[in-house]
Amino acid sequence: MHDDFAANLRLLCSYYRSIAEVCRRLDINRAQFNRYLSGRYKPADHTMRRICDFFGVEVHEILLPHEDFQPLVRLRPEEREAPARQATSPGIPASLLDKGRQGMSRYLGCYHEYYLAMSQPGQVLCTLVCLERHGDDILYQRTERMPPIAGGRSCHNRYRGMALLLTDRLFLVDHESLNGHEITQTILFPSFKSHVSRLTGLKLGVADSSERMPCCVRVLYERLPDTLGPRQALARCGLYPLDDPSLDPQIVAAIRNDVAPGEWQFRARYP
Repeated sequence: MHDDFAANLRLLCSYYRSIAEVCRRLDINRAQFNRYLSGRYKPADHTMRRICDFFGVEVHEILLPHEDFQPLVRLRPEEREAPARQATSPGIPASLLDKGRQGMSRYLGCYHEYYLAMSQPGQVLCTLVCLERHGDDILYQRTERMPPIAGGRSCHNRYRGMALLLTDRLFLVDHESLNGHEITQTILFPSFKSHVSRLTGLKLGVADSSERMPCCVRVLYERLPDTLGPRQALARCGLYPLDDPSLDPQIVAAIRNDVAPGEWQFRARYP
């Protein structure tokens, strides 16, 4: 049984007038779709992608436990996702977009992102970043998994953005897509090795607190193996003390803010 997937699919369908409308717009047989809703069957990969694209979610999200998936769809999907996909590159000249897309294929995939949390001094924040090709653009989603507050459930913050490679630097610009209260920019050193493993750079954003203090922190992206499932990848995300033994000491050294720009990258000879 695929209970979490079925519950998540039923939640997404609830934003439409009827199941029949969803089936008609997806061009999926109603009887087959009912099997997905019941949890008895999971769609084939190509059908799963069609369903996720229609609702504006990612495959790894729709497979999340239902209690984790609910906060991600608090807003109506068609109202929340469509504008983000239609306005991925506001104000960027077409010639710059064309140039920035070149050479991005080797960076597609999922990463764990590490940096010193802007609102939690002394804590390391690990997030999940997934870069994918959508049409001609390289878009990405960044998911934060924050610990529960006052005995409540853990919460997820989700950011969507675009990535460009311009003159030996990777530029990532995203916005917080649930509440719309933040835009962040990340600039990374590219990799010149045959296999992309780690990328380092700087992130500019604001602290998620009442002060909303502008912050700039060092950041490291660690490439995840394709064999790592979405649940395992998300399970790693969260806040860690700087001295947590589960953290790679080299990652901690790379994101400390007392290192000169670029110094750690070249000193450690990471790509």
